[in-house]
Amino acid sequence: MTVRRIVKSTLCLGAGLLATSLQALALEGEQTVFPSIATEQARLVVKGATDVDAMKPLILDFQHLAPEVTVEFNDYVTNDLFREAEAACLNGSASGDLLLSSSVDQLVKLANDGCAQDHRSPETERVADWANWRDEVFGFTFEPAVIVYDGRRVPPEDVPRSHVEIAELLRAKPDVYRNRIGTYDVRASGIGYLLAFHDALQAPTTYGRLLESFSRAEVVTRCCNSEVLGEIANGRLRIAYNVLGSYAYAASRRNPDLRVVIPRDYALILSRGALIPKLAANPGLAQRFLDYLLSARGQKVAREKAFFFSEGAALPPDVDGPMSLIESGVGRPIRIGPALLAAQDQATRERFITNWSSLFETGSPQP
Repeated sequence: MTVRRIVKSTLCLGAGLLATSLQALALEGEQTVFPSIATEQARLVVKGATDVDAMKPLILDFQHLAPEVTVEFNDYVTNDLFREAEAACLNGSASGDLLLSSSVDQLVKLANDGCAQDHRSPETERVADWANWRDEVFGFTFEPAVIVYDGRRVPPEDVPRSHVEIAELLRAKPDVYRNRIGTYDVRASGIGYLLAFHDALQAPTTYGRLLESFSRAEVVTRCCNSEVLGEIANGRLRIAYNVLGSYAYAASRRNPDLRVVIPRDYALILSRGALIPKLAANPGLAQRFLDYLLSARGQKVAREKAFFFSEGAALPPDVDGPMSLIESGVGRPIRIGPALLAAQDQATRERFITNWSSLFETGSPQP
């Protein structure tokens, strides 16, 4: 099967007026077409803030069950996907058949604004209560926010295994790690903002200390997982904070010098969300693919080939952390529900980003 790609390079824009201050670039709107195995009878249009490499094994396996379906996958950064979907809803126009995003707070806002349609099936009944809101937004992954470090450049005694330990390391060795720590730019990244917002809720005192240490260490901020991980791989950065475990583990499989750590004090757990737009052109086909993602078969493929972590399974090999995130008490799932609307409240968001920006400048690591 041949996969055809059309790449459109655009700026990875930030939130609101802050966007003009950003320096990071990203690929947005990259389109990948997976032709049907048999004669095409239907086309599913998926718009996702999800790497196509992660979705590819799931799409290909789905097509073995639906050989007549061509899948068009359009890859966005989170904020751009949200803005496009919100505008389409307001204008009464279609915006794909299925939306996938790590910024589940943005999907919840879309659903709350009447931009989603509900779906019930035996597969949706499998979803945990914390990962299903009103049968409109469904979580289909289990992804911890992790720490990644360069095993070549970070000695064992410096490896941080909690949020407190990162802050203490930067206080103890400011010159060693100045400009060598990377994390999301919350102005540019919806998932970065969501994780930072929940860090502040989960442990406000610890998060305050961590931000202060980040500021002193001139932490490098980037829009996307791929940029931060890429700069660790090329030696510019040494440690990355709040990277999604699925992307971190995939990168470590390609580069064994990258090591993945689950924080021992707590680890935020994200379930990547799926939503069927109210005006989807092919809602039945979207339901069919969503049911596949939630099914035992789809979850097995996701665990083995796509996102690697699973609520009911042990950690992937070589990940430094407890065997069971939930049973250990370390894992703290971000519940998909109305509480996420607080993160999308405009005044709350602007205040949080303003406070965060007062401590950070988007930096570039030294060579």
